[in-house]
Amino acid sequence: MTAAEPEQLPLREPIDDFAAFGIAAFVTTRSAGDYGLAEPTPDKLALGRWNALQHEFSASAPAVPRLASARQVHGTTMIEHADGRAGWLRVENADGHVALSRGTALAVTVADCVPVFIAHPSGLVGLLHAGWRGTAAGFVRKALARLRALHFESADLAVHLGPAICGRCYEVSPDVFEQLTGWQTVRHRHVDLRALLAEQAKEAGVHRVSASPFCTRCDNDRFFSHRAGDTGRQIGVIVAP
Repeated sequence: MTAAEPEQLPLREPIDDFAAFGIAAFVTTRSAGDYGLAEPTPDKLALGRWNALQHEFSASAPAVPRLASARQVHGTTMIEHADGRAGWLRVENADGHVALSRGTALAVTVADCVPVFIAHPSGLVGLLHAGWRGTAAGFVRKALARLRALHFESADLAVHLGPAICGRCYEVSPDVFEQLTGWQTVRHRHVDLRALLAEQAKEAGVHRVSASPFCTRCDNDRFFSHRAGDTGRQIGVIVAP
């Protein structure tokens, strides 16, 4: 009898929630390699992975000429992308993106924080990077309010909360716990960021809210996790061709 072959993990974990809108989304896995762009000198292999992703989209049918990302700072700035130059656009100091029309792929880097995918039947797509600071600051609420101002009603949107650290694994200080929940405590507590973000989305009027079953720390063989000691990063990507 031969030993069982080890499981070959996929390079990407697909998100099928937006297929009816003609929108694709996924999160890369550990098997796809590290996409983290360390400052001030990004790793050449990580840069190569980003460039390969952009070339993949530009060569697809139909072609997606633009890939947008940002140097993330755990804030609540969301960049609005319209039709423009082709290639890979990396902006400074932002943690969210929205593409108002088809043809722009959006990406965020994560390794315990929550990638928040947003989609509309028209082809509008959004993607947020939400850690505890973004969650406490109401990033999802603010993003949805901006979309309403652009005439995209929350009831017409779908939101998916991608692989992230789960509530059993994520322990925070009393100060952080109070900022997230409004409750005072004298002990470190566990908190579920995806549950809090889902509440923000539902309170804003989104009816279609889903979440990945994966925890980046519990499923550390599949995903990078900062709390597990990893320095690597996976990316979440959403695109409406």
